[in-house]
Amino acid sequence: MRLKNRRFALLLAGANWRERLIAGVGAVIGIGLCAAISTLATPSHGLLLAAPLGASAVLLFAVPSSPLAQPWPIVGGNVVSALVGVVVAHQLGSGALAVGVAVGASILAMSVLRCLHPPGGGTVLLPLLAPAVLAQGYGFALLPVGLNAVALVAVGIAFHRISGHSYPHRAMKIADRPRLLMEDIDAALEESGETFDVSREDLEALLDRAERHAAARRIATARPPRT
Repeated sequence: MRLKNRRFALLLAGANWRERLIAGVGAVIGIGLCAAISTLATPSHGLLLAAPLGASAVLLFAVPSSPLAQPWPIVGGNVVSALVGVVVAHQLGSGALAVGVAVGASILAMSVLRCLHPPGGGTVLLPLLAPAVLAQGYGFALLPVGLNAVALVAVGIAFHRISGHSYPHRAMKIADRPRLLMEDIDAALEESGETFDVSREDLEALLDRAERHAAARRIATARPPRT
């Protein structure tokens, strides 16, 4: 029975169904308003919306504390990837090699500019797979991609203020001197050889709080029973 329940448990730590409901409502409002803003800005183009923005909305509303969901990664990651896609399409066409190079180059470009954003891997492919997109040239990075991304971030900031989330995210404050030093956390991260979707500061705060709860539990269990 426990295994069955775990299959339907939410994947991310700290997640619950209330937060997922809020995320769903946020996505409805965010994408809907982005579509309306883009359409009003360019009425001659009809509904003007970059498809990878839907993936950006998942990050923005479902995991607003993620470093990948912050304003600069959403805007910069999508715009930079769109530019990379146009460049690669002009240089290499739209074959198998081109699409591979485009995604790889977008990862490197976003990493260098500190705006790594997974939906950028979809944005970069649009100029290579859609001739109509490529025909827009480099302006595609600004309209609709840039406009969509800026509008989504603006809606996200307003929505999260109302829903009570920290966005743009700020690391949790540690009340007293932490028992773990940042050097310890950096060493553990380097030893693991993995990349985690959480900032070093949030990880430090979470580990410190976990230590405090563990200490309180040990104290409680060590007390002699009342007679």
